[in-house]
Amino acid sequence: MPVIQITDLHPGGALDDALADYRDLTDVALRRVSEPAGGLYIAESSKVIERAIAAGHRPRSVLCEQKWLAGIQGIVADDVPIYVGPSDVLESITGFNLHRGALASMHRPALPPVEQLLRDARRVVILDSLVDHTNVGAIFRSAAGLGADAVLVTPRCADPLYRRSVRVSMGTVLQVPWTRLPEWTEAVPLLHAAGFDIAALALSDTALTLDEYAASPPERVAVVFGTEGDGLGRAALAAADTVVTIPMLHGVDSLNVASASAVVLWALRV
Repeated sequence: MPVIQITDLHPGGALDDALADYRDLTDVALRRVSEPAGGLYIAESSKVIERAIAAGHRPRSVLCEQKWLAGIQGIVADDVPIYVGPSDVLESITGFNLHRGALASMHRPALPPVEQLLRDARRVVILDSLVDHTNVGAIFRSAAGLGADAVLVTPRCADPLYRRSVRVSMGTVLQVPWTRLPEWTEAVPLLHAAGFDIAALALSDTALTLDEYAASPPERVAVVFGTEGDGLGRAALAAADTVVTIPMLHGVDSLNVASASAVVLWALRV
């Protein structure tokens, strides 16, 4: 297994190109553009790297401190280069302290067709234009823990494989099947053809309460959660077969979207 000690960090040095995957990871806008275009994502911590590999994802390289090397060598294949260095040098590369021990640059798997994920599913989560990676990761964790069969994300939703999403999800974004939906005009026929009731979580005078909806739910439900702050847009609401709301008390009108997902999935568990 190639283990490379990091000693040369001069611009244009021998390791400059090899370590490019790990630079400026705190720049959210840069990573959101470059990771999908480059076909890569970053897995953080030995546990997440192990889950990614177990899910069939291939690492391009690993970056870690010396004390984590033995554990990483027990996870990755023999031909994967492992770059090893002291914590201050790794922080100068990534822009943050690697207190979780390791990062891996992973090849992104091809996303499955929507129809494939819907075929045998009964409970599906749809994330419509969420922009906060923490919320995306937390919803994936709820989906895994409370039995959703798949997560579908709309074209403008934040990247589930962004480093923060993967970390907050505790690696469950690597376990729960997911893919991207097309625009709603194309997505609705796909969902209806598979027999799904599209249930939008939104505030509305005509909405069913979650208690009412969960008392006799359709066989197949796709629950749609909207972006932070503004909630669901007009296209998502127009696509819905049913509007559902969580009854609230003490003048509070809604929950954080990640909390709402957990409440809804628990109520609709099968």
